[in-house]
This record gives sequence, structure tokens and C-alpha cells, in this order.
Amino acid sequence: MLRIGTIVVNVSDRGRAAEFWSKALGYELRGGGITADESAVLVCTAGSGTSIALDQDDQMHLDLQVDNQAELDAEVERLIILGARRVDWMYPDGAAFVVLSDTEGNVFCVVNAGANVI
Repeated sequence: MLRIGTIVVNVSDRGRAAEFWSKALGYELRGGGITADESAVLVCTAGSGTSIALDQDDQMHLDLQVDNQAELDAEVERLIILGARRVDWMYPDGAAFVVLSDTEGNVFCVVNAGANVI
């Protein structure tokens, strides 16, 4: 089943954005801090919920999650039938996601949340 897992937000200052969004939503930083080499990820403190990744390099987009590779393949096919298009993307080795665009050209990812890597 396809679900919103993460909203990726492009920011110029991850620390400032993390402080704002954590206070605005009652979220907290995953792992307790921000590292130099990855997005700051805010998670819901009240249980499960959509996480927010604050990224200085990536454009704003949704990460839609599935539980395994078979679901990823089926959802990508279903979304393409609905009008999505594959995006030419440089995937890392072992990527567990597919980059698509919607009918308006907005990029989003379908992510196998059951994999150990994305």
C-alpha cells in the first residue's frame, strides 16, 4: 500500500529550518542532531507520522513508501498507467527507490521502506 513516508523540503539553513519546524509541529530531530553530510530529519514525537527531511541540495518532493520490492514495482507500474513518468536519474548502487514525475512535472520518489538502503 502506497503511503507518504517523508516530505523533503529544500532549505538554505537546516538548523534554522529544523528549529522552526520542530517547534511548529512538535517534531524532534531523528538521532538528536544534524550531521554535516545528510539531511536533517524531523520525526513525529506522538508516534507514527510523516517525517520531514530538510535538505539543502534536493528539491521539494514527496517520498512515497511501500514495504517491499514487489510493491515498489507494482506501484511504479500503476502510477505510470495513471500518467506518471520515469525521471532520468543517477541512482546509487543498490538504490531502493524510483524517481518519477507526476502529470505536472513534479518529482517524487517511490521508496522500498523494507530495504536497508535507499
